[in-house]
Amino acid sequence: MKNIGIIGGAGYTAGELIRLLIHHPEVQIDFIYSTSNAGNAVGIVHQDLAYVDFAFTSEVNTSVDVVFLCLGHGNSGKFLEQYSFSLSTKIIDLSNEFRLKSDVTFKDRTFVYGLPEINKEAIINAQNIANPGCFATAIQLALLPLASAYLLNKDVHINAVTGATGAGVKPSATTHFGWRDNNFSHYKAFNHQHLGEIGESVVQLQESFNSELHFIPQRGNFSRGIFATAYTYFEGTIEEAYALYDDFYKDSPFAKAVKAPLHLKQVVNTNYCFIHLEKHGNKLLITSVIDNLLKGASGQAVENMNLMFGWAQDTGLHLKASYF
Repeated sequence: MKNIGIIGGAGYTAGELIRLLIHHPEVQIDFIYSTSNAGNAVGIVHQDLAYVDFAFTSEVNTSVDVVFLCLGHGNSGKFLEQYSFSLSTKIIDLSNEFRLKSDVTFKDRTFVYGLPEINKEAIINAQNIANPGCFATAIQLALLPLASAYLLNKDVHINAVTGATGAGVKPSATTHFGWRDNNFSHYKAFNHQHLGEIGESVVQLQESFNSELHFIPQRGNFSRGIFATAYTYFEGTIEEAYALYDDFYKDSPFAKAVKAPLHLKQVVNTNYCFIHLEKHGNKLLITSVIDNLLKGASGQAVENMNLMFGWAQDTGLHLKASYF
């Protein structure tokens, strides 16, 4: 059994991570760090985990086998400055701090971008992982099969709607029920921070890509999930498009191209990404749905841990969609 540490245990992603790890057959949780909740039972904060016999702590064991950083953006580096983990300790960071190529090196650690569908071998050999963002995951999985075939040669137009949990557990003006309920809005149009991740992965597969990614993120009035749609120029038939996606994801346990139109309840509470394709004239419309807290965060983090330790990629991730 591998010993696990979780840093920043009070947020949504940490709660999902705890839920996954307590049922994982290969690991045991050593500590859950939260200075603001030290001494409190985990079930007080994460009420769905009332049956879990764990308390938050302000103590850190720097010799665990793997540590998950579930801190706010910009705080992972500060934490690693304060605590020197054993070089044998694997680190999986769920923030955006080490995702871009310009930021992958921190002190004596180099971070690998943890999108298994394109970086599986690098993840297997990695000591440190930068877990992808939620929007970035949904959008990349929609576009990367086209990039792998050098077919992204025109601008790409993307809309993606996220649930309220995408903004984190800390209340803000746009996450309160009175504002979010029966409401819909966009934010950070054309300059969302996940565009950098998406662009780097597209260029990784299609070095010649020099078109624009036009991305409008949107806030939905639901709790969890991302519904992303993208369209771009495509000369081939719909059959050729599905053949391309099926081949690209043939070894992926979680990314699947499906023929029926999609909705969020197919994937909420799972680690799946379902992708649907439609051909309209010379445009290919790609729809992608994920759970922002699982495939978009904690589930993918566990997926990366599995690969790093040589376990089956889907270990501990056989989850049932809520659906109804």
